[in-house]
Amino acid sequence: MKIAFIGDVVGRPGRVMIKEHLMRLRREHGIDFVIANYENASHGFGLTVKNAHELFECGIDVMTGGNHTWDKKDIILLMETFPLLRPHNYPAGVPGSGCRIFEVAGEKLAVLNIMGHYGMPYVDNAFRCARDSVAQLKNEGIEHIFLDFHAEASSEKRAMMMLLQGQVSGIIGTHTHVGSDDLQIAQGTAYLTDIGLSGCRDNVIGMDANVPLERFLTGVSGRFEVPEKCRKILQIAIMNLEEGNCTEAFKLKIFDDGRVIRTDAWIEE
Repeated sequence: MKIAFIGDVVGRPGRVMIKEHLMRLRREHGIDFVIANYENASHGFGLTVKNAHELFECGIDVMTGGNHTWDKKDIILLMETFPLLRPHNYPAGVPGSGCRIFEVAGEKLAVLNIMGHYGMPYVDNAFRCARDSVAQLKNEGIEHIFLDFHAEASSEKRAMMMLLQGQVSGIIGTHTHVGSDDLQIAQGTAYLTDIGLSGCRDNVIGMDANVPLERFLTGVSGRFEVPEKCRKILQIAIMNLEEGNCTEAFKLKIFDDGRVIRTDAWIEE
């Protein structure tokens, strides 16, 4: 089974890059299943009905969320009709779910979405939720498990890897929009602290730089906006899974000027 993950699709520029490249990447790399994080997909905040249709038509199979999940109220209805997840550790009674099982290439794949604590909305304990959810999936005979851990702190993400390595197929972080350079496979678990955004690359975390700079210079904030025009990037991780383990993983950075940079995971023996 070969799966791919795209993190933090930011506004129209991110959607454009997915539309231009994802179907080709699926063919070229034999990708069976694509996961993407939607929480910034609609002008940087949440997901609309229109953009949900657009992204699924581009070749995405399921989408995960984060702290901006609820920014567009369309999301509650969308969760009833589309394969959309929200962080699984929201308290009981919150609409939707953060765990779903799919049939992929004749096998079962569980996709789990968990949100961290530092700088995030109130949620139940991320580590207990992840540990217990993985244990339940294992008890149900699910071997292939992928986790999108949506968290600000790199220490939280690394701790999650220490907790679950050898038990899940992959853990990739989202939220910071800044890609990290630590793609590895340890005890059969692929890990990357943050995959980085797909969208504008010549500004501040995919947003026009003026408001963030004003905030840093003066302490006065404003509304972040996705630029109409910018230089764009698509960042995607591709993983080969066998018997619950990741045997190969690499990340592609695809630039709108035609450059492609591939980074292969190192394997911890």
